[in-house]
Amino acid sequence: MAKNEQVDISDLIAARLSRRQVLQYGVGSLFATMLPLSGCQQSSGIGLLGFEAIAIADLTDSVVVPEGYSARVFYAWGDPVSDGPAFKMDASNTAEEQLLQAGMHHDALQFFPLPAKVTSSQHGLLVMNHEYIDAQILHVDGGIFDGRESYTAEKTLKEQHAHGISLIEVRQHQGHWHIIRPSQYARRITARTPMSMSGPVAGSDFIKTELDILGEEVLGTFNNCANGQTPWGTYLSCEENFNNYFQLTDAADASDKQKVAWQRYDIKQSYYGWHENDERFNVDFHPNESNRFGWVIEFDPYDPQSRPVKRSALGRFSHENVAHKIAKDGRVAFYSGDDAKFEYVYKFITQDAWDGSQGPKNGRLLDEGVLHVARFNDDGSGHWLPLVFGQGALTPNKDFDSQAEVLVHARLAADAVGATPMDRPEWVTTHPKTGDVYISMTNNAKRGDEDAASSDAANPRNNNQFGHILKLLETDASATQFDWDVFSLAGSEEQGGSIKGDGYANPDGMMIDARGVLWVQTDISAKKLNTDEFSQFGNNQMLAIDPNTGETRRFLTGPVGCEVSGIAMTPDLKTMWVNIQHPGDVPTIMAKQGIKKSASHPNAASNWPDHAVHGRPRSATVLITKEDGGIIGS
Repeated sequence: MAKNEQVDISDLIAARLSRRQVLQYGVGSLFATMLPLSGCQQSSGIGLLGFEAIAIADLTDSVVVPEGYSARVFYAWGDPVSDGPAFKMDASNTAEEQLLQAGMHHDALQFFPLPAKVTSSQHGLLVMNHEYIDAQILHVDGGIFDGRESYTAEKTLKEQHAHGISLIEVRQHQGHWHIIRPSQYARRITARTPMSMSGPVAGSDFIKTELDILGEEVLGTFNNCANGQTPWGTYLSCEENFNNYFQLTDAADASDKQKVAWQRYDIKQSYYGWHENDERFNVDFHPNESNRFGWVIEFDPYDPQSRPVKRSALGRFSHENVAHKIAKDGRVAFYSGDDAKFEYVYKFITQDAWDGSQGPKNGRLLDEGVLHVARFNDDGSGHWLPLVFGQGALTPNKDFDSQAEVLVHARLAADAVGATPMDRPEWVTTHPKTGDVYISMTNNAKRGDEDAASSDAANPRNNNQFGHILKLLETDASATQFDWDVFSLAGSEEQGGSIKGDGYANPDGMMIDARGVLWVQTDISAKKLNTDEFSQFGNNQMLAIDPNTGETRRFLTGPVGCEVSGIAMTPDLKTMWVNIQHPGDVPTIMAKQGIKKSASHPNAASNWPDHAVHGRPRSATVLITKEDGGIIGS
């Protein structure tokens, strides 16, 4: 294929027609007027969506939901987790106070019913990630870029405490939800919380440091993006862009092999400057510290004393989220995307079967198994390629000396076996009834550039500004082969999109609920929001999709500058929580009007959710219910 040759979607559909007869739904069905597909699932005439779609929100600084629904702020940055201190609007809360409060930049969340091992929809635990921070909003006078001379150890500590995970106890009483304070379950996990390392990497030379000479204990977690649950009732948190926290200034004494590894993981410059006050983030002095991040973390939400464990068998990369599916023989498959341009989709299959019991003892299943990476073939077939030391290209003569090395340098291992580079693979979700796997590809404007790979069947657009969603069909969760299709191409029809209904761009967060509704959340960057070809999509949003028909309706729009990220529902599907992340980022269209956010003017673009005179934007969890008490989306 020529370097900048665009893949013709209709040609691909025709070429794969025979394979796609096994697929229930795909991009071909969206192009039904162009090319009819035999064997596709037909609509029963009764759709899953019962609400009236809302209009786009153009720089509206609020959360909007359909008529007949209510949405209210439930848990915002700085709110106490249990019986901690109240939030101070001037950002003067101390680092120690932040340790007892909601972290910043809410991302994915999960609901765990109380008591454990039941399906209660009135009482439970809400667990969520806090991905990163905005120092101009977090501090009274900003972070390191606002004044290096005033960047103190206290500021570093507050930033570290604003990262990580929150767990709060929630209950519905007389039709109203509230947070239980104080709570025996509530806790914060931060960038300084001690954690264990398990699996093949534990105790290896790759993670040993001066502070941890045995390579068994890691201090903290950060850039916790999306998440997941295990079928045995534990919480999984994913470390994404950990590279942004480490400073590498002088690599002169490092081996060529080490330099390649740092480059492959983009370890070069700290964004926050923690290395100024916390030496472990200076790679020059602690070359192994960055190897201790980029993992999936597991802990028991029902035990406030449970120690988080980094499960190294699932590989080290920029984990976006993790979804699971159970095989016929009881083994469990866990799927993750590596959220960066031209990175990969992974699947870990446990060695042993899950016995169906609940509790953290089953976490051992995450320590033994095989990590695979996906290869997407142009004919609509695919393979899960094993990343096992000693097999194929993963041998000593190819610079791999152990399974620990394969996992620590999973990206290099995936390169070596010939995986398919994707357009920023982000969330993965599995259909609870059909087992189909959906993967969001947010965008990749570099595809087709002079020095980059051009479009292929699974990434069918050069300069992929709008993203797409893939669908995988497997005979079983343990299968190492699959069929795949493009479920939808984002963007308008004029932009090559294939959406049946309300348009969207840059799909990111996803979840399929128990009814089978696919919820899709968008992450258009502030540079693109409300501008040029993105202006038609307005603020970031959440949509509901009927996978059987492709019907797409806009359900929620967020405030100015935000990303909509994270969704959880009670088992009865009558309560939904959605996270609003980084409101207050300044869209380019506002920047061109001279609007600029600063430490002295943090609410230049958004003052959501408090809209106080001297307020500041706060990431928050929003509670959504249907006014008639019915099922969300029906």
